[in-house]
Amino acid sequence: MASRLPEATRRTSGEAGGAFGRRTLTAVAALIFAFLYLPVVVLFVYSFNEAKVFTFPPANLSFKWYEELFNDRDMLQSIGNSFTVASGVVPVTLLLGVPAAFALNRFEFPGKSVFERAVMLPLMIPGLITGLAILLIIKRTGLSLSLLTIIIGHSVAWMPIVITQVYARLRRFDRSLEEASMDLGADRWQTFLRVTLPNIRTAVLGSALLVFTLSFDEIAIAFFLTGADNTLPMHIWSMLREGISPEIAAIATITVSVSIALMLVALRLMRGNREDA
Repeated sequence: MASRLPEATRRTSGEAGGAFGRRTLTAVAALIFAFLYLPVVVLFVYSFNEAKVFTFPPANLSFKWYEELFNDRDMLQSIGNSFTVASGVVPVTLLLGVPAAFALNRFEFPGKSVFERAVMLPLMIPGLITGLAILLIIKRTGLSLSLLTIIIGHSVAWMPIVITQVYARLRRFDRSLEEASMDLGADRWQTFLRVTLPNIRTAVLGSALLVFTLSFDEIAIAFFLTGADNTLPMHIWSMLREGISPEIAAIATITVSVSIALMLVALRLMRGNREDA
């Protein structure tokens, strides 16, 4: 009995230490999430404050600033511009990114390993550097700054998302299904449409939603490539120079809510993509 007491004591002490460690990690994680998301909650509350000066808790709740938002022509125009840019970036990144992912997966060519690593550079380089580099190239071509130049910049920045997601799915794809399809008389194009594409669609759709969300909210690259037409982030930036108003909080609340919803859908599709593999 005496020989067993130290072992029982050590086990109890270990369990207590493990419980303390879990509680500490939980507390630290809660503090980190509070630091990240509490400002968003404050912004959300501020958007319903009837007074222009923020007081907490708000004295009166109102949709006044949302009404002003939807009556602001410049704001609505900037929202439309952001939708135009994001809607243009998605097909460009898909049309170039999906074939690039297939090239990495299906073919061997000189410099493949270098290309595979270089694909990730736009995600690692700060957006200010990317925007400045693209601006210098565009200036050499004589192209005027417009929504088109923003689409070009965002396509360069977010194409790696499409390439990496589709490439990861293709690496887990059973190519014997394609061989069976062609053995049964289908050509390569029919095989792609009826066999390959349905198996990688979650990766394609998930990356497209993620690209749309990131392009809609991006400001660093747009800062260098914006012409006469402002996107929503650039319009909000110009409004901030006059001070923070509840109208900015209202559009920020809508933007954050839509962005979170789209990203959750994109992540759900990508997770489903991994589970199907």
